[in-house]
Parts: sequence; structure tokens; C-alpha cells
Amino acid sequence: MDRNLIAIGCALCFTTCGLASAAQAAEQAPTVFEDVGALKLQPVDDTILASQTGKGIVGDIISGVVINLLSQWQLPNGATAVASGALAIVTNALNTPSVQFNSSASVTSPNAPSGSGANHNASASGGQNVSVNGVSQIAQVAGNGNLGTNQALIDFDASPGSLTGGTYNNASSAAASNANGSIKASVSLANGGISIALQTPAGIATQSIAPSSAQQAGMIAQLLQIAGNNQQVANQLQLHLQTQQMSASMLRQLGVLQALQNTVRR
Repeated sequence: MDRNLIAIGCALCFTTCGLASAAQAAEQAPTVFEDVGALKLQPVDDTILASQTGKGIVGDIISGVVINLLSQWQLPNGATAVASGALAIVTNALNTPSVQFNSSASVTSPNAPSGSGANHNASASGGQNVSVNGVSQIAQVAGNGNLGTNQALIDFDASPGSLTGGTYNNASSAAASNANGSIKASVSLANGGISIALQTPAGIATQSIAPSSAQQAGMIAQLLQIAGNNQQVANQLQLHLQTQQMSASMLRQLGVLQALQNTVRR
């Protein structure tokens, strides 16, 4: 399993970028996911991204990777579904990677008789059939008073504390549902990838990560499909990368390389 986890981390290093997309219908209700709105994007210079090509964990640049996935859904009657997954890959002094994984899922029952807010006359579909190489964020919303958010964050030069902190149960999957099975939450690590899925009477929310293979490049996909009223849904993905400092000799080599490249262009 460790090899698959490392492959996931490396694939994300090469495919993720700072992204955020949101879709909301008319008469938006106040969001309860305040932590989602607090996310900030950190701009990354092209020269930094370019230097990551061909580099991975146990390489010359990336020394630690932490991936956090979180999906949340709140229905107007107070019922909620939450699923999260975290992957941490950190190298020690001997340049050997340590891998940890955490998964959790929960569903809470409604606290009011106001109904799920599902609209059986509305539909949102087709997004799950989209296949891309790289990063995709899709939000399909039908109804009123809905808030749906897809957010992906990449953070370079993360502090050691952000990479080693947190609690990991090393469980590769978790699932939960309500009594009648109408609300479900799940997260799983399988086939070298990570997937999260929420299912409610008013739609679905999913996040998928697949490492690169001989057939396709790495893929990160966030999908929201909401067919109802007064739904609050959020997909979050955070990728923290810790980079090693370049030595003086490496900086000199890069300087010579850039000088030669400029000479050739002229």
C-alpha cells in the first residue's frame, strides 16, 4: 500500500494547482461552512512549478507531502453528511519516506421536520461522465437557495508542523449512512487513488484522485450535483508541499543552464 500512497502524492505534485469554483442559485442561504470560506490561495511562480517536473518524494526538491480531502453536505432539515481523507508522506533524515493515512465518514439525522429539500422535478446530471487529464471542477445546480463550492489549494514550502501534525488511523476506507440509506458518506483508498462520495436525496458530491499511468496522466476531479432547495455543499482539497533548499552548487548550475538557454534563444 505504501507504494500506491507515494504514487498518489507524486501525481498530485505534478498536477494540482490553486483553483476554486463556486455555483450558487438565487436566494442563497448563509453558509455554515465558515472554514471553507477561510481558505486562501497562494500564488506559485511559473519558475517554481517548472522545476518540479520529474521530481517526487525522495527526490531533490519535494521532501514532504500532505493531502487533505473534505466533503460536507447540509440539508435544510439539519441532516448532514461528512467524509474526509488525509495522506501524509514525509521523509526522515535518511531520506526514507514515512506514509500515514486517515479516513472518516459520518451522517447525522435531521433535527427538524422540514424535509430534505430535494426537488424531484429538477435534475442535475452528466458531470460524472466527464473524463479529464489534470484537474477538473464541475458544479451542476438546479433549485433555489443553494450553495455549492469546489476548492483546491496548493501550498509550497509548508512548515514541518503542517506535514507531521494531525491524527492518522491508517484506515483505508470509511462509510456511514442514515437508517433508511437515503444519506450516505464514504471515503476509500484503492487502486492507487483516493475517492470521496456523498449521496443525499438532493444530489451527490464527489472527489477523486488518480495517479498517472501508462494510459493517462494524473487526475483530480471535484463534482457537485445539486437538485433541490436550500442545500449547502462543499468539496475541499488541500495539498501541502515541503521543498528542500537548493545548495549553492545547484543554484550555480541552474544559473549556467539559464545563461546557455538565453544564448541559444538569441
